[in-house]
Amino acid sequence: MNIKALKTEEDYNQAIKRLEVIFQAPADSAEGDEAEVLSILIEKFEEDHFPIEAPDPIEAIKFRMEQMDLDNNDLAEVIGYKSRVSELFSRKRKLTLKMIRTLHEKLKIPYEILLVDY
Repeated sequence: MNIKALKTEEDYNQAIKRLEVIFQAPADSAEGDEAEVLSILIEKFEEDHFPIEAPDPIEAIKFRMEQMDLDNNDLAEVIGYKSRVSELFSRKRKLTLKMIRTLHEKLKIPYEILLVDY
């Protein structure tokens, strides 16, 4: 086991290749321990070099509506007036705190997504 910090993309790619080889190793083996450590190093490298930005709140609402098979009328029942839905989707109106709370409760969209400024 020759584990080192992942400082370059080449280090990262080598770690990925090695993890692919030992991924199925038993947890209580040396290779299993190596796989666990490599996973942590790879995750850290990805967080630092390939950050994922928070999704746009409006796009998150649309995505969740699609998942739940809801239309704009259904959303209007959740947050209030149909005109508000139209204003939100055209970005003429911002989400209010009350809307955020309701969307979180009814559609289970995380607060941290709904609170992102758009």
